[in-house]
Amino acid sequence: MVAVAILAAGRGTRMKSSLPKVLHPLGGRSLIERVLGSLTPIAPDRIFPIIGYQGDRVQEALHHHSNLEFVEQSQQLGTGHAVQQLLPYLEGYEGELLVLNGDVPLLRTSTLQQLLQTHRDRRNAATVLTAQHPTPQGYGRVFCDRRNVFEQIVEDRDCTTAQKQNPRINAGIYCFDWPKLAQILPKLKANNDQGEYYITDAVNYLNPVTVVDVEDYQEIFGVNDRKQLAIAYDILQTRLKDEAMASGVTLVDPHSITLDDTIVLEPDTIIEPNSHIRGTSVIQSGSRIGPGSLIENSHIGENVTVLYSVVSDSIVAADSRIGPYAHLRGQAEIGQGCRIGNFVEIKQSRVGDNTNVAHLAYLGNATLGEKVNIGAGTITANYDGVNKHPTRIGKGTKTGSNSVLVAPVTLGEDVTVAAGSVVTQDVPDDSLVVARSRQVVRPGWRMTPKTNPET
Repeated sequence: MVAVAILAAGRGTRMKSSLPKVLHPLGGRSLIERVLGSLTPIAPDRIFPIIGYQGDRVQEALHHHSNLEFVEQSQQLGTGHAVQQLLPYLEGYEGELLVLNGDVPLLRTSTLQQLLQTHRDRRNAATVLTAQHPTPQGYGRVFCDRRNVFEQIVEDRDCTTAQKQNPRINAGIYCFDWPKLAQILPKLKANNDQGEYYITDAVNYLNPVTVVDVEDYQEIFGVNDRKQLAIAYDILQTRLKDEAMASGVTLVDPHSITLDDTIVLEPDTIIEPNSHIRGTSVIQSGSRIGPGSLIENSHIGENVTVLYSVVSDSIVAADSRIGPYAHLRGQAEIGQGCRIGNFVEIKQSRVGDNTNVAHLAYLGNATLGEKVNIGAGTITANYDGVNKHPTRIGKGTKTGSNSVLVAPVTLGEDVTVAAGSVVTQDVPDDSLVVARSRQVVRPGWRMTPKTNPET
């Protein structure tokens, strides 16, 4: 059995923010949600986020995680004090306790699994995650023997010159035998300058204790301020891009591209410079995104091109071309083989297969059949100031330039709308609609000059 404590009570004053530190976003998910995500394959029996500063806000942000048991640490008196709050919740519990930090978001599941397995194999009272850090200055050093049996933790300021040569640092991640830890927790003392109770002191009272070195020291990187948040994002991006390229994705200029780890990129997709893929987006094989495109919470089918455009909360089917400078949003659905061109905006509309909306158009709350051609400057006037209304355009219909379709309105199949028309009534199949004033020409007409009263 495994229980998990996630330390998330701190305010994070160095973030200079009204938002609790653990709720700051990193690559599409908050810091604490990343920690929770690393636990999913482990399937803990119980998860205890230990909250304090704006705890109700943290609870609200995580309300969709139904398996969390929130524990309040009303006073933030150190890591040991935080874990002490679990004593009434885990009374009689006989399993292991993982102690994680809500501001250490880059830990891999495989690292936690290794920590757990080592703890069980060696029947430890405690197992400490450590890292061989290239620049250990400022970190507490962990000392152990050749079998990784724990000896002591020495804070950097207390290290001798020789001890400072040790690159092994404490990651602040632990696995405990809970019954043994529960006996020690009430005995912790706050004999330090900060007057706090440290979980590291509990390690000194337990036996046996071993250490496990994390394979990639960057996994234990903690976020305390905005600069460190940016560094963590850079680490995450490098990891995601390496994984994408290893899986068969071409990133033309990785340094100018950003990815979320909630997206899916199929092999043989190409991401051009200055493009960004976010949220729950899926990019299927053969598609080319960018340069200069943003895809967010959208599904892009096979062999689609999205050039200098924004696609959010929408679907684009295979073999379509989007852009340059198009904007699809609000559940737009683009069929197969479509052309959505320059300065076209489509919102909450469905566009049938092989339809062209080539330039300078707006479609809102519209449903288009197959092989429709929308002329330049065509718009659906779908909002009457109070409500949105639908426009329906049948298969094979063509609109001339600068047409206005005033919703609610339906155009049948194979309709032709003359340029400059304002269509306010339904049009039957196989029709030409001309809805504009007759042109009037008056030869020899001149404007009558106005008399200047000052002359």
